[in-house]
Amino acid sequence: MVEELVAAGATLVFAGAVYVSAAARVVKQYERGVVFRLGRLRPEVRGPGFTLVVPFVDRMRKVNMQIVTMPVPAQEGITRDNVTVRVDAVVYFKVTSPADAIVRVEDYRFAVSQMAQTSLRSIIGKSDLDDLLSDREKLNQGLELMIDSPAVEWGVTIDRVEIKDVSLPETMKRSMARQAEADRERRARVINADAELQASKKLSEAAKEMSETPAALQLRLLQTVVAVAAEKNSTLVLPFPVELLRFLERAQPAAPAPPSRASVEPAQSVREQPPVAEAREEPAS
Repeated sequence: MVEELVAAGATLVFAGAVYVSAAARVVKQYERGVVFRLGRLRPEVRGPGFTLVVPFVDRMRKVNMQIVTMPVPAQEGITRDNVTVRVDAVVYFKVTSPADAIVRVEDYRFAVSQMAQTSLRSIIGKSDLDDLLSDREKLNQGLELMIDSPAVEWGVTIDRVEIKDVSLPETMKRSMARQAEADRERRARVINADAELQASKKLSEAAKEMSETPAALQLRLLQTVVAVAAEKNSTLVLPFPVELLRFLERAQPAAPAPPSRASVEPAQSVREQPPVAEAREEPAS
């Protein structure tokens, strides 16, 4: 009798161990468990930790609640201004309703991926090239709304969408480079013209000031000479100031008056007379 009881007890323990091993489930912290009993969804969602299900009757599927990073394959399309581009993006989403993610859609990851690709093609066709290159934040928000609208019914929430890269044809890159170069050259010419205008105004004001004080012009000339002479690699030709010549002319002493014509003529007549030969008498023989 005792042996039978011990055997029955051992059998019960073994059956209990088999039952627990078959019914035991462990749900991780970032997961949730959705239980189906004979094909019907159980209302309660199993949280993280140790849980039990009915063996051979219940079936539990674990759903990852972490944010999923999904790259969107590059999509080629034509923008609104008829430019062919190739754009790829990244979608960040997470499951908010595990039961809907399992029941309402067959594969929520695949569904989000396809929706992201079609939405990306649509946003390319509605945008200009300048918007794709410069106003990406606005396009990211529009793309997020387009994907999030149907994803809500699947128990999925789109956390963020980012356009990662925009590939352009080589001809378009060369055209944009020429356009940017022309724009930079235009701005450089405008800046140079503005600088010339400001310099001319300042020179005009300086000329008015120097015209009132001639010595200022001489000082400016000397400053220019000093600046040029500092290089010591050129020959300097210094113009002589006209004002200095005028000063020397005024400082020169008065020259003596020329002699009168009456005093000059007798002297000339005396010099012009030929010498007179002296008559000499010889004695007769």
